[in-house]
Amino acid sequence: MKVRVLVAAFITLAVFSFAGLLSGPADRFRLELDYESGFTGVIFHTVQFGQGGTVFNYVKDGGQDVLFPFERFTASVGIDRHTVYFLYQPLTVQTKVKLKSDLLVDDVLFPAGTGMVLNYGFPFYRLSYTYDVLRKGDSYLALGLSLQIRNADIYFESLDGTKFVANKNVGPVPVIKIKGELWFNNRVYIATDIDGFYASSSFFNGADFDFEGSVLDASLRGGLKLTDYLEAYLNLRFIGGTAKGVSKNADSPDGFTDNRLATINVSIRFQLK
Repeated sequence: MKVRVLVAAFITLAVFSFAGLLSGPADRFRLELDYESGFTGVIFHTVQFGQGGTVFNYVKDGGQDVLFPFERFTASVGIDRHTVYFLYQPLTVQTKVKLKSDLLVDDVLFPAGTGMVLNYGFPFYRLSYTYDVLRKGDSYLALGLSLQIRNADIYFESLDGTKFVANKNVGPVPVIKIKGELWFNNRVYIATDIDGFYASSSFFNGADFDFEGSVLDASLRGGLKLTDYLEAYLNLRFIGGTAKGVSKNADSPDGFTDNRLATINVSIRFQLK
């Protein structure tokens, strides 16, 4: 965590002058860098591997009933009404618990009382494009599309090392994007940034199996312009999604997965423009 903060600070200092040169008076060309840091609270999270497997509640039984660190990195380049964004969102939670009841993951049984390491890794990368359909001064409303790459690494491991089950998956997810800012004066504004999608066909993510899935990443924030090139704001963000289907290439015996997640994230964010 400390290393990432130091790297983010170094990058911010290194490009400060460069960003100032690129952002001209008419804002025809824009370079923006964002760093977001705060905490995550898991509202709801269940997972099931194998159609006969346990529907495991991470919040109730898996140690996800506490707060976890949260951070987020975004870079964007804009020309007039067109903007391209690149996002990296770390999203990995690891806990250690003693099972309250038997847990069946695929065909592996972890008896009640077993000490467990539970790793839920679902970081993602996202490339987005938006077009400003409305703009007045600094206020705007933009619509666009995103391509999100999921990088799932989920595993269940007994503390004695005798039993281990992993589920790994990498794949594309197309997403619809809405973004906007409303300025009240030249210093204070509110903004929203929403990426969301729902689908129930393998056509949308290039998979070789039918699935039902959804993604929602939505934020509401209040911002303050500190200087001509630096903004800070308080951000409330919801990140969640679902995935349910049977994969022919999965490691589990029948390939069935049902994963449902909802989180609330509170963070302070800095934007270099």
